Amino acid sequence: MITPNNDEHYMRQALREAERAFAADEVPIGAVIVCQERIIARGHNLTERLNDVTAHAEMQAITSAAEHIGGKYLHECTLYVTLEPCVMCAGAMNWAHLGRIVFGAFDEKGGYRRIGSSLLLHPKTKVSGGILEAECADLMKAFFRKKRAL
Repeated sequence: MITPNNDEHYMRQALREAERAFAADEVPIGAVIVCQERIIARGHNLTERLNDVTAHAEMQAITSAAEHIGGKYLHECTLYVTLEPCVMCAGAMNWAHLGRIVFGAFDEKGGYRRIGSSLLLHPKTKVSGGILEAECADLMKAFFRKKRAL
């Protein structure tokens, strides 16, 4: 059973992915997907490397998880992501029927909640936000400080 301590553990794994993105000069967002208390997929932003605006961390992880389980529905899975998902990613999570979404930092400007979660997510999907929020936000702030300094 997933507990808040497990949420922190898995969010730290997502933060590791975000750090990989940071090191590659990508916006530092990371994601992992957990099924039966086991990480089955990892992803981080690859939009610059792939020159693809859809190559968000969540999209990478969803594709990998679907391949891992051999199907497109992720009912029994939890996606951990360091930043509140955007509208595009929330739509993909809806179609994947994710059982649960856990995110770190809130994104007031670009997060899916601007539109309304009931419009975008599958009705059975449970959502938790703010897990390791400060750590997730600090990594994003450091990245953009570095960008502005260049």
